[in-house]
Amino acid sequence: MTAMKTETSNETRLREDICRFGRSLFERGLTPGSSGNISVRLDSGGWLVTPTNASLGFLDPAKLSRLDDQGRLMSGDAPTKEVPLHTALYDTRGSARAIVHLHSTHSVALSMLPEIDPHAALPPMTAYYLMKCGATALVPYYRPGDPAVADAIKGLAGKYSSVLLANHGPVVAGETLEAAVFATEELEETAKLYLLLRGMNPRYLSPEQVADLVKVFGVTLPEHGHEHGH
Repeated sequence: MTAMKTETSNETRLREDICRFGRSLFERGLTPGSSGNISVRLDSGGWLVTPTNASLGFLDPAKLSRLDDQGRLMSGDAPTKEVPLHTALYDTRGSARAIVHLHSTHSVALSMLPEIDPHAALPPMTAYYLMKCGATALVPYYRPGDPAVADAIKGLAGKYSSVLLANHGPVVAGETLEAAVFATEELEETAKLYLLLRGMNPRYLSPEQVADLVKVFGVTLPEHGHEHGH
C-alpha cells in the first residue's frame, strides 16, 4: 500500500511539474500559442503527455493525457499528435525519462539554414551546450504528427538526446523533466548565439577543449559529434 501511495504522489508531483515548466516556457515566449508538448515516463509503466491543442501556458494537471506503455489513452484529454515522435525517442534512447518539444524561434530558424550539418547542427560553441545537449542531429521536414518522423528518429539509433526537426522545432530528451527543459533552453540559447555570430568567423571550442570536457564531465558525443563544417 505504501508503494502505491508513493507512486500516486510521484505522479501527482510530475503532473504539477509538467504544468509548472510548461507555463515557464510559454511565458518566456519559447513556444507560442498551442505549440509544443512535454512527456514524462512513469515508473509504473506508461507516461504522461500534454494534450492536443493545449497551450503549455495553461495546462491543467488533471487533464494531462495518461498513456499506458503501448501508447493507449488511459485517462485525461486526447494526447498531442506528436506521440509517435516521443515514442520513437523513448524506444531508442533508454536513459530518456522526459521529452520536451518546442517551437522556439532561434532553434526553428537554425533548422532552416542551408549549411547545417545533420550530424552536428551546431558547432561546439560553449561548454554548457556540449554538457547539456551533446551534439544535435537535424532530421528532414515531416508534417506535424506524421508517423514517418518516428522512423527518422529511430534512424538516429538513440545516439542523440537533442534533435532538430527541420522547419519545425527542437525535441530534447533528458533523464529528468528538469534536465530535458534545461537542455532545450540551452539549445535555444546556443542557436541564438549561432545566428548572432553567423558570418563573423567566431572562435569555437578547439578539439582539445572539447576532449577536455568529454574527459572531465563525461560528455557523450555521437560519432561526428564535434566535427563540423562551419
